[in-house]
Amino acid sequence: MYRLHGFSLSNYYNLVKLTMLEKGLPFEEVQVFPPPKPEFQQKSPMGKIPCLEIDAGRFLSESQVILDYLEETHPEPALYPEDPFARAKVRELMRVMELYLELPARRLYAQAFFGGAVSDETRQEVRAQIEKAGAAFGQMVRFDGFLAGGALTLADLAAVIHLPLVALATRRIYGEDLLAPLAGLPDYLSRLRQRPCVQTVLAGQKQASARLAP
Repeated sequence: MYRLHGFSLSNYYNLVKLTMLEKGLPFEEVQVFPPPKPEFQQKSPMGKIPCLEIDAGRFLSESQVILDYLEETHPEPALYPEDPFARAKVRELMRVMELYLELPARRLYAQAFFGGAVSDETRQEVRAQIEKAGAAFGQMVRFDGFLAGGALTLADLAAVIHLPLVALATRRIYGEDLLAPLAGLPDYLSRLRQRPCVQTVLAGQKQASARLAP
């Protein structure tokens, strides 16, 4: 049985967890919190979460590496299209969400979620980055079905994990949702949240948040 190391407040941990649930894979969750301890770095040398324990002595880190491994070793149900170009478009959507929306928004998380503070300069830089990326993302997708066409893909799983976090962080920092111009996004995310596997992951995230609440 696989063992998934990490914690349910990590959106990248939750993305891998959601993928494993959608594929019906049995796994055990092993809680690991930052900063990484030396024994964990024997499994994930950069101390990155999540880390997937394949079996005794074999480990993978980096979420995209894990996702690709799971797709290659457990191809059904498929979370990438069969066509090579369509498959590349799924990866493209995921990269845009992760590099140009979630990663800039991550600079806001200290203040948005953990009681820290970010500078006015950072706030201005992040706002410009997210507004630019949001407009580009809106040109790439339609929200009346699945992001990459007629079937659920890893792009949809990434969207339901990453985009609500970006939206929440921007509401808390700027007093407005910077993803609001993406017409159709709320209904699209609402449909995804009806999936049992998504509900399971979000419930774990909520429980983890409650345990950290003062």
